[in-house]
Amino acid sequence: MSAVPAPEREDTRALTVVMHTAFFVLLSASLARYLARHAGGPHTPWIIALTALLAVLYVLGPAVGTRPGPRRLTWLGLVVAAWALLVVLAPSFAWCAVPLFYTGLRTLPPRAAIALVALLTALAVAAQLGLAGWPDPNVLVAPPAVAAVATTVFVVMQRQAARRDALIDDLVRTRRDLAATERREGTLAERERLAREIHDTLAQGLSSQRMLLQAADRLWDTAPGTARDHVRSAAAIAERSLAEARRFVHDLTPADLAEGGGLLQALRAVAERETTPTLTVRVHTEGTPPDPLPAPVESALLRIAQGALANVREHAAATTAILTLTCLDDQIVLDVTDDGRGFDPRTPAAPEAPAGASRGHGLPAIRARLRQLGGTLTVESAPGEGTALSAAIPLEPQ
Repeated sequence: MSAVPAPEREDTRALTVVMHTAFFVLLSASLARYLARHAGGPHTPWIIALTALLAVLYVLGPAVGTRPGPRRLTWLGLVVAAWALLVVLAPSFAWCAVPLFYTGLRTLPPRAAIALVALLTALAVAAQLGLAGWPDPNVLVAPPAVAAVATTVFVVMQRQAARRDALIDDLVRTRRDLAATERREGTLAERERLAREIHDTLAQGLSSQRMLLQAADRLWDTAPGTARDHVRSAAAIAERSLAEARRFVHDLTPADLAEGGGLLQALRAVAERETTPTLTVRVHTEGTPPDPLPAPVESALLRIAQGALANVREHAAATTAILTLTCLDDQIVLDVTDDGRGFDPRTPAAPEAPAGASRGHGLPAIRARLRQLGGTLTVESAPGEGTALSAAIPLEPQ
């Protein structure tokens, strides 16, 4: 069960104070009335003693606890017995039953509490009838009506409190489940992001190194100079991959961007690294990029360029690739075109398709990056006609 809210605790405490105060006021008033009318009666010492006993028992109530249990039930039985004996000896004490209603309803289960209220009401009516000396209709109706109203109000409040507590528990569980779901979704999203980062940096670098070292191995005996060039290129890629790995561990910012100079300089650095004797990569710009360009946009466009050029290198057999950065008022567009063998974009496993079976993270990774920034991806290609990839990212938050 949930903890009782502070306002409810305050309300319960206030009601308890009112009922305790009412009990002692009614008890004192009943004793004063009896002494005023029967001060010299034979039962006066017993009345005073029983009044004192009932007051002491009532004061001891908090000491035995507020939760139902053997001690609480024994205490309630003694209080009711002392009050009943007082009512038999002096009917004016009957009105003390009203605070006792509240005590019984708080202590006993609903059915037992209602039975106790009925018993207390019957004793009060009998005592008042004996005091009146004739069947007074007001005496017959008023105490049961008061008891019914008090019991109904208390039971309804208790049920409402129980329903509210159940609702609070349900809301707490729902919030806890929602938080757990959000954590799981956040973990999965972070894993997907890390997978894209690794694919666009370390995996591409390792793939390039493998291709260069394989080429060097084939040419080692027949063209040692070319083989050494391949080895040196592989070493340079390894050095660059190491820098990416260190930056990846630090804050996942692309190393080319971390060096300063902005997106355009980073794209030129990528183009320079990807240029080989068999592939020329150029960078064109149209318009001036906003300064500063949002860091997530810069990082996404640079990773998209790296991923697209990696696929050109590995699959397209192209001689020329062009990176075109177009800066419009409301969006920035990166086009990557090549004159390679092309492919059918509708075929998931096409040889040049980044989503082919040999890779599996090309186009899906690019689309995922763009989707996070509200961007779009367009791919145009056909067998033998090269490929054009266009990634557009809005400059206003989506």
